[in-house]
Amino acid sequence: MRKKGQINVVLKKTSEQEALLSHNESDMLTKPEHRAYKQIQKELDEFIGLSNIKQFMKEIYAWLYLNQKRQEEGLKAGKQVLHMVFKGNPGTGKTTVARLIAKLFKDMGVLEKGHLIEAERADLVGEYIGHTAQKTRELVQKSLGGILFVDEAYSLARGGEKDFGKEAIDTLVKAMEDQQHSFVLILAGYPKEMERFLKLNPGLPSRFPMKVTFPNYSINELIRMAHKMAKERDYRLDARAEATLQDLLKYTKEKQEAHFSNGRFIRNLLERSIRAQAVRLLEEGNYDTEDLMTIKGVDLSHAFYHTDLSLE
Repeated sequence: MRKKGQINVVLKKTSEQEALLSHNESDMLTKPEHRAYKQIQKELDEFIGLSNIKQFMKEIYAWLYLNQKRQEEGLKAGKQVLHMVFKGNPGTGKTTVARLIAKLFKDMGVLEKGHLIEAERADLVGEYIGHTAQKTRELVQKSLGGILFVDEAYSLARGGEKDFGKEAIDTLVKAMEDQQHSFVLILAGYPKEMERFLKLNPGLPSRFPMKVTFPNYSINELIRMAHKMAKERDYRLDARAEATLQDLLKYTKEKQEAHFSNGRFIRNLLERSIRAQAVRLLEEGNYDTEDLMTIKGVDLSHAFYHTDLSLE
């Protein structure tokens, strides 16, 4: 969707879109000159979900590549501002995608270093007048040649006009103007909070031509993720555990839809289930290979209801 020169990308997963993406994949992209794109695509294929991110990355790559071709033909190829806003709950892949974008931009010659600097409010906001601007400028300096990724960016505006967070925003805006092609700024956070944040700062939306919304993972995708994480640790979920996991996910997603932590929830639940399994096996005295590898429904239930996971 394009509006007033801005691109809004909503990453929804439909079988029709995936089929179209597969149909449009051209043999042309297998040529050595497109190595940068193929490497990013290969890395994305290793993750559960994120299927429609491929289209977003493909569009960015195509634009950069065609700009190079335009320059070779003597055509105008003005540099587009590449600052972005990522809107999504935790564990939806925002940081992962930011790293891949940094890597792609380096391979395409857009960024000199291609590194990613992760920051939050505490890294930008100081304790006295002038300290915030200094901290923010130093962070921008470290980000030159790469990407500055500010998570929970809306927290910079939570204290009102007298809060030092406003000074951080003003310093970032100035850096975006003075060094707009030397680094890329990505502001990330919960969807609703980011929407409010951008509305509170009328000058900000126009400075971020690309806005990407990361939806929550589906229950099936989260279950696949759990199986993958368990296999990587030499564990497996039995049939009852999978049914239990499905029930826990349905309950938690309904209760916490606005702030559900997606992949982070799965990782925390699995790690605590492994500890619950260890206690169960110790008390049972079962140490066979099959027992050591198997996570049961009771382990998941114990991990969920006897820790703070049910409250997260």
